[in-house]
Amino acid sequence: MVSERWSASAVEGLISLPLESLLTGDYEADPTLVYERLRARYGPVAPVDVLGVPVWFVLGYDEVLHIMQNARDAWSKRVDHWRAYAEGGVPADWPLLALLRADNSGFNDGDRHRGLRGAWIAGLRPFQDPGGEQAQRLERAMVRHCDDLVDVMAEAGPTGRADLAGQYGRPFPLLVANHLLGVTIERGEDLLEDQWRLLDGSDSAGAYQRLHAALLDLATAKRQRRGDDLPSYMIEAKPDLTNEELARELMMLSGFLDFTGSLICNVIVEAITNPRLRESLSVGAIEEVVNRVALANPALANLTLRYARMDVKLGRFTIAAGDPVMLSIAGAHADPRFAGAFTSDNIRSTRAHLAWGAGPHRCPSQRLATQMSTIAVRRLLDRFSVLKPTLPVDRLPWRPSPFVRALRSLPVTYEVSTRFSGTLRPARETRGEPSSPAAQDGGDVRPRSGLIAFLRGLRRAQ
Repeated sequence: MVSERWSASAVEGLISLPLESLLTGDYEADPTLVYERLRARYGPVAPVDVLGVPVWFVLGYDEVLHIMQNARDAWSKRVDHWRAYAEGGVPADWPLLALLRADNSGFNDGDRHRGLRGAWIAGLRPFQDPGGEQAQRLERAMVRHCDDLVDVMAEAGPTGRADLAGQYGRPFPLLVANHLLGVTIERGEDLLEDQWRLLDGSDSAGAYQRLHAALLDLATAKRQRRGDDLPSYMIEAKPDLTNEELARELMMLSGFLDFTGSLICNVIVEAITNPRLRESLSVGAIEEVVNRVALANPALANLTLRYARMDVKLGRFTIAAGDPVMLSIAGAHADPRFAGAFTSDNIRSTRAHLAWGAGPHRCPSQRLATQMSTIAVRRLLDRFSVLKPTLPVDRLPWRPSPFVRALRSLPVTYEVSTRFSGTLRPARETRGEPSSPAAQDGGDVRPRSGLIAFLRGLRRAQ
């Protein structure tokens, strides 16, 4: 039921409807069954309770795509368009409120959003141009980071146990972030560890404050001395971008990293449990598997809220001006009107899915996320000849989240490939030492960040 802290005026239109709690044990275990139940009862739009707040949950493919593509006309990402919020009806301690109030491109519309998004597109372009020097240097760094993480997992020997989520899939994007930000090992250790704390929930408030302060300091430094990195390219593309604005934009990396790490883990599950997919990986079709998983099990299951600018007829309901809607990517992909066009055992799958969004807020880093996922999975399967989950797929633990479909852990037993069993080596520790050009370019000098030491401790604690 709706939280008693909500006034009737704040939720008029939703208050009269029975609300199903979205985030339940059933949803965590198998959200597809929840989507089916909601669709059968309400159609493509359902009234739900999200952590005590009433929200319209949109799970029809056509409806989700229509809202994405018509954001400028009928829908807003700005929280001040939420009627209940403007009236003071949203509890101040609602867990998602701080995120929705973030003043960055992810929660803006119109000219402000276009200007900030333009900075992102320009900033990411050198890293997403396959023939460019920066993209090639980043690719070599990605392979090196994968090998670093494998070396740490396999320190106990050529056979053993590991958590491919906590020790590989999730930390890998954090290591890539250091390269994008253009930071030294000395500064990068703190950034890495606070991004981990922020995403994992431990000391998240303190981590947010420290991370924002560090990114503000980084923005100030990059304005004074440019480099071949994302912040510098964003400043070059939008010189009127203030240091505070740049720091807020760079905070969005945490969400991108969490999404990408979750996608990598979901692809790994498919790769090591689906024999037919494993066969396709052997002939170099990993990118297609990434696309297939983005369709069948999208890491970003639901999007942050949008708000109706006017009364809108949607499904069986009229969404009142100021009402919040949550778009479900996973629900849209499960819509029979869309999912009926392909079968579950196809190796090749449609590109018409919504995992990367659509319209003005479409993800500007699709190629980068796909490349990271492809390299991470390919390198993992190269280095290990055997990877077996220690739990059945239907018993793998998932992190409770209204947005991300992410594994809490992915425990496996492994055997290092005989091609690499003689190459395992202890990681060389260096603290406070800037990364050398050779290390940045994927050479043999391999300084390790504080996150690597953290991962060692995690392995020893298992």
